[in-house]
Amino acid sequence: MAKATLLLPARSRFPAGALPAPVAAALGRAEHGLADAGESAQLRRHFDIAADTWSAAALSRHADAGDAAGALWLRADPANVAPDMQGARLMASAETLRLEQPDADVLLPALQPLFAGFGFQLDAPTPSRWYLRLPEDTPLPDFVDPDVALGDDLFLHLPEGEAGRQWRALLTEAQVVLHQHSWNEQRIAQGKRAVNSLWFWGAGRLPASVQTAHAQVRSRDALLQGLAKMAGVRVGGEQTVDALVDLRQLRSLEQLTRDAITPLLEAINRGELQELRLDFEDGTHYRIHRGQRWRFWKKPVATLADE
Repeated sequence: MAKATLLLPARSRFPAGALPAPVAAALGRAEHGLADAGESAQLRRHFDIAADTWSAAALSRHADAGDAAGALWLRADPANVAPDMQGARLMASAETLRLEQPDADVLLPALQPLFAGFGFQLDAPTPSRWYLRLPEDTPLPDFVDPDVALGDDLFLHLPEGEAGRQWRALLTEAQVVLHQHSWNEQRIAQGKRAVNSLWFWGAGRLPASVQTAHAQVRSRDALLQGLAKMAGVRVGGEQTVDALVDLRQLRSLEQLTRDAITPLLEAINRGELQELRLDFEDGTHYRIHRGQRWRFWKKPVATLADE
């Protein structure tokens, strides 16, 4: 019989509010626990990865182009920075810049010679995800994910040390090229932010192997798609047995309870779904199945913050 697991953001990302009675009752009767928090720990609960750390660049490249094996990769995503009294801030990452294919077609050729001079190959299989293929012996500093730096002082999150010096210089040169490019004038005239910087992150190689107990992954996230593809399971399509459904983009409590959880609870009551698991990024997790309906003595969970 089918099972479903919802991959969810931290409970704090949802506004406070009372849960609908059926959801409150189901969570109160469910088996629940607390595991390690954070994106990495959350994904490792669902994927057995043959590596201490994974590369977002290599895994998303595997999903986007299927040619990541045997190479060292770095994301070089388009970004927008804005000056302020302290220096500059990262104001928009590739995910929020509303990039389309013409953006990549025009801006990439202007940047490619800069990186080619260092032996780096820059390309973009999708407009919002740009990649550098690096020589195997390229020394790499620690890079910060764009979500961590977004809205913050840019200089607090640049790669440090001797290994980071080259990347800081490359970033400055790329910013000069982009700042001078006339294409950004058209973007601004259209009410869009300029692509005036890059953001380097996610460096590394594909893991040797990835395994998962899920038979299907439904997600728009390229990293999660890459993990699923490495594990050899179906990506997308209609929900099937043992599906992992990525809802980490949700911020509405009503959407979570009404559109995501309630229909699955109803499927459990009809005997069409054996089990539902809720996995929150803060480590809180629930396991719900039909046999729990007899646990009348269990107190309902009034809000997500109760557990």
